Amino acid sequence: MGKLLSLLSRDESNCCTPQKYDVFLDFENAEPTESEREVFDEVEKVLECSESILNEIGIYKGAGREIREAITTPTEQTQTKAWNVVLPLVEKLKNFYIFSLELERIVPKILGELCSGAMSPAQHLEQQQALVKQFAEILEFVLKFDEYKMKTPAIQNDFSYYRRTMNRRQRMWSNECGSASDRNSRFHLANRMSLFYANATPMLRVLTDATATFVQQNRDIPIENTTETLATMAKVCLRMLESPLVSQFEHEETELLVLRVMVGLVILYDHVHPQGAFTKSSNLDVKGCIRLLKEQPTVKSEPLLNALRFVLFFLFFLHCSTFLTFFIIRNCFLCILVSRSGLRIFSVSHLFIYLIQHARKSLLKTNLVTKLKIQNVPKVNSVRSW
Repeated sequence: MGKLLSLLSRDESNCCTPQKYDVFLDFENAEPTESEREVFDEVEKVLECSESILNEIGIYKGAGREIREAITTPTEQTQTKAWNVVLPLVEKLKNFYIFSLELERIVPKILGELCSGAMSPAQHLEQQQALVKQFAEILEFVLKFDEYKMKTPAIQNDFSYYRRTMNRRQRMWSNECGSASDRNSRFHLANRMSLFYANATPMLRVLTDATATFVQQNRDIPIENTTETLATMAKVCLRMLESPLVSQFEHEETELLVLRVMVGLVILYDHVHPQGAFTKSSNLDVKGCIRLLKEQPTVKSEPLLNALRFVLFFLFFLHCSTFLTFFIIRNCFLCILVSRSGLRIFSVSHLFIYLIQHARKSLLKTNLVTKLKIQNVPKVNSVRSW
């Protein structure tokens, strides 16, 4: 374990000059020290039900047939049948949401232990491996859950039907709850759950928001401590997978766990760091991570590459939105002036072309579009070509 002290640091290496280290983090058998015990036990209590949640969402079937019957043949019988089928499913979705609140509560506590104090990120990882293992398990759970959620459109359909039907069944809520306050609390919970499941990756959103909140609320801990810890842990995962140390895993699925953790750390770093992960100044070896993923079997790598593709497309559209807002304000007076002469469409269309070209150029500079095999970043020369 002492080799961890020679790990990559900001002054020793960067993504342009990768170095090899024989580093091994025990993601299988790490045991907490006395200083970790309190936080470890609290986190372990939350993670106890993570496996059952993944099993439930993995076999989630939905009530599509009953809902279609209730909509196409809106009789009391079909609507009651659909409602009775949807209610247990919504209860499961409620449990998923409540678990996300628990993750939101414990993640800042783990980060507080791993990012605070006078120790370097490498020393934290070496001396607090039990908490590192738990943080890795959280990242793996987040990616697995969101992968299942994106493959299960029935979740969104069932909950949408549930919310639409609630307003028509207030009498039932009154009989069940017994008071208006309880009934209102159910409606408020449904609204919060709706916002949660509206995200394509709801658990990742919770994780990134919890990390961002931790950074904002702990001003005494420099943001560099958090980003450096995430970057160092990602580098450790990359070096472990590239080195013969991967053969030390007792279970085959541990290698996939480390792959997921590495990708989750890249995404989390991108959300927390002011400049993001996909820049030349990034302290992460993103190209190395992508290269390693592409060397894996498609079954293992494709969901993780898709997660990175999603982040890149999000950055692309965010970039377009930012420049669109700036240039619309800048050229608003010009558009108003030329509108009378019939040139308004001409002016706005060329503005749109410039925005798309600029955003595409920014992405190509990172060289990640080619690495991730993204074929649909548009090359626009005219409005007609778009």
